[in-house]
Amino acid sequence: MAFSSKTKKMAIFSVLVVAIIIISALPFIFPPQTAEAKKETGIDDRISPLENQGLILEVKRIRDRGLLDRLMEYGNAWKYQPQFYFIADMDNLEYVSKNISALGLSTEILFTDWDTMFQENKVVKDVEEEKEKSKVTLTIVERVPKGLLGRGFEDIEREKIHLTYDYRTGRWTGDDYLKDKDGYGHYVGEYFEVWFDLYQTDYDEDGIPYWTEVNALHTDPMVDDSKLDPDNDGIPTAWEWKWGYDPHVWDDHANLDPDVDGIENIEEYKMAKWFADPFSPDIYIEADGMERGGIFDPPHVFYKESQQALIERFCQHGINVYIDDGWPGDATNGGGESLPHYDIISQDSGMILQFYNNHFPDERKGIFRYLVIGHGGSFTHPAKFDRYDAIHVGTGFDFTIKFFVKKDFTPRTQRLTLAAAVMHELGHSLGITPWTIQGCDNISYGDSLAARQKYLEKWGNYYSVMNYFYIYDKKLLDYSDGSHGEGDQNDWEKIYLPTFEIEASVIEDPNFSPPGVDKIVDEHVAVKKEGWNYSEDLTNKYVMNISGWSPVAPIPCNWSVYERVGGDGYYPSDRNVRIYAQPVVPHAGWVLIAEGYVDSKGNLKVL
Repeated sequence: MAFSSKTKKMAIFSVLVVAIIIISALPFIFPPQTAEAKKETGIDDRISPLENQGLILEVKRIRDRGLLDRLMEYGNAWKYQPQFYFIADMDNLEYVSKNISALGLSTEILFTDWDTMFQENKVVKDVEEEKEKSKVTLTIVERVPKGLLGRGFEDIEREKIHLTYDYRTGRWTGDDYLKDKDGYGHYVGEYFEVWFDLYQTDYDEDGIPYWTEVNALHTDPMVDDSKLDPDNDGIPTAWEWKWGYDPHVWDDHANLDPDVDGIENIEEYKMAKWFADPFSPDIYIEADGMERGGIFDPPHVFYKESQQALIERFCQHGINVYIDDGWPGDATNGGGESLPHYDIISQDSGMILQFYNNHFPDERKGIFRYLVIGHGGSFTHPAKFDRYDAIHVGTGFDFTIKFFVKKDFTPRTQRLTLAAAVMHELGHSLGITPWTIQGCDNISYGDSLAARQKYLEKWGNYYSVMNYFYIYDKKLLDYSDGSHGEGDQNDWEKIYLPTFEIEASVIEDPNFSPPGVDKIVDEHVAVKKEGWNYSEDLTNKYVMNISGWSPVAPIPCNWSVYERVGGDGYYPSDRNVRIYAQPVVPHAGWVLIAEGYVDSKGNLKVL
């Protein structure tokens, strides 16, 4: 088809008009920074030129901390579920989670579980453009019975978390902040434990604010950096930025373990959706249950109340326990599977291997411990090689009646004794063994009255769930704190979380009998440090700077700082210093916790 000259001129004119409109609108779409501001700061100080500025609060999980205390009391108080909700205040915009309205109808919905994992909520606030900071308060309110026979109720504020969010950096400070004692986006209060996230609207949805991308990271604010890894260290920019690493400098994330929990940074990154924090020690457990052996066989399940008791006890010591007993969207062969029934499983039989091989994913080994709630005996024993990452806890009546007559069978004590058995076996994967303290797994008190008296004189003060004499004490459910006199030890200070992923110093063959001290062969291989020299001067500077701080308080540590030797060998980073920690506990190895450099003035800079 041919066009007339007039038609062509009209088309050209229309294009020019559209172009003029677009060009004239650009300052409103992407408002330029003033020349004065650029001259003064040398940076692009805009906050939200690419999107409508808003703030988002995600409440990921709330855990009521009161169940353990209720389980330790006689009666049925443990059966009554708590009721609670949260109030979010974001720059005076208040949202109350219990108030639900839609289509002209309204109702109240309260949280009624001890743990709200997988019941996530979010609150969104429209924020004025170019706002620099926002004040956020998250309040947890519990509804408690009141009045005659508890027919009424009263709402009581239990926790109040105050935060200040910075739109330039994407960081928040206040009652929670990066590298605080209980983790970033994790608040441990007196009554409740809360996991949350706070972030702003973001054009490329990588969670890194515009200002930080263009001025600090020098990345593209229109490209999702959660998928990019410019320094080729195996972890993308968004995760490194969140936890304070430089995404343009190679980090040894395969070996870095700043919280000394045995979960290296590359694994912490893989576990991000399950609350993993590289600066707060975590224990992950995958739990499967065995099918029942008949109508009189009790269910082989990890009771939720037992799980909460275990989680709470470790929470009190600054350690996070996460238990997969069937997480939604989980890995193939994840937790919560039903395993074939066996009347007895012993560690000598090696039968745990069939479950370990076929129901415990390979990608979880070295991150999770594997727990089977089964029938018969309880033990922690290597399924592969000599690493204590496989646990079996028997819950059948026959076994427990024969060997642990202290156990009774009310629903409350069933949950307590199951938690005690799991905590005991878990303790072996944390390094508390008969060859580290001989009051552990010692049943000599049952030989005679004289043997009992002798045992109590030597180990009666070792008041720990690791001591068979106290394992099912209904007032305990704890490791010892070392405060009970001669023969006691502080288990909590002897714990070494990476125990589950290292070769043990003793081999428990079928002829083994505790304590087995004579079988100890401690051959932990030293970390390869080729091209690095130990520096006593830098070590002393580091120790003075941290003032005795430990990555897993209150465990004391030995420290070593190594400096790279010239340019010998290939090392993909310009950082020339590595910091290693060795917790002062039996059989602990050296762990890489940080990297850094020495500046031109000889000052040690740790990143």
